[in-house]
Amino acid sequence: MNTLIIILVIVGIAAFASVFTVEQQTCAIVERFGKFYRIAEPGFNVLIPLVDQIRLRLSLKIHQLDVNVETKTQDNVFINLMVSVQYRILPNKIYEAFYMLQSPAKQIEAFVFDVVRAQVPKIVLDDVFGRKDDIADAVKAELSDVMAEFGYEIVKALVTDIAPADNVKAAMNEINASQRVRVAAMEKGEAEKILKVKQAEAEAEASILHGKGLAGQRHAIVAGLKDSVEEFVRQVPELSQKDVMEMVLLIQYIDTLKEIAGSSKSNVIFVPNSPGNVADLASQLRESIIVGQQMSKME
Repeated sequence: MNTLIIILVIVGIAAFASVFTVEQQTCAIVERFGKFYRIAEPGFNVLIPLVDQIRLRLSLKIHQLDVNVETKTQDNVFINLMVSVQYRILPNKIYEAFYMLQSPAKQIEAFVFDVVRAQVPKIVLDDVFGRKDDIADAVKAELSDVMAEFGYEIVKALVTDIAPADNVKAAMNEINASQRVRVAAMEKGEAEKILKVKQAEAEAEASILHGKGLAGQRHAIVAGLKDSVEEFVRQVPELSQKDVMEMVLLIQYIDTLKEIAGSSKSNVIFVPNSPGNVADLASQLRESIIVGQQMSKME
């Protein structure tokens, strides 16, 4: 009875040891007496205890390897590039992926170093940032051909970081800041130039309009004085036109003084009050009107 129990226990243990499961997106390498036997697919599987063994379980998901490469550019600036390589095992080449490469990650890393250090020294520092996609495409193209023979597919290669030395970064930022200051100064100077030109044009136009206004005003004054003198001569024939003109000018002068005196901003005005000075004043006013009349005719 005891022997039967022992046999049943051994059989149960053997049966339990002969079955196993494989998860989704995973495969298992099964060897028989140390030699490759088969690839166990996802799901329920059976093996012979003590004869077959699971050598390794491989994930068929996409893996990512980050490689930090230090290299120099064409203008002899040392930079660090972070290259991320996404890869996976080809389902139809699982045997090659497991048995042909000792360390796939190391193999991929070596190729990344080789490609980056062959590409970046051909590019100046300022162009590295703009051509990072070209570098990534070169890495992917080189790895795809080589790693496909070993059962690996290169899904994507990305240059995720470009890091020059700290002093190089500071110099680049200083150059950029200087360029922006220079552009701002040029824009400010151009704006001031335009403002001054427009201001000068406005002043010139204002002067022209002011001159036209003065000319029109003088012309109107002359025309009004002429009509007044002619009318006065007709009414009082015994007075000459000169006498009438001096009288009109004197009246105009007195009216002007009244307007000045009535202004709230006026203070003290000294005016000549002797008969001789009044005559001189009339003569000056007459000459001014004559000059204004001549200018009106010239216009």
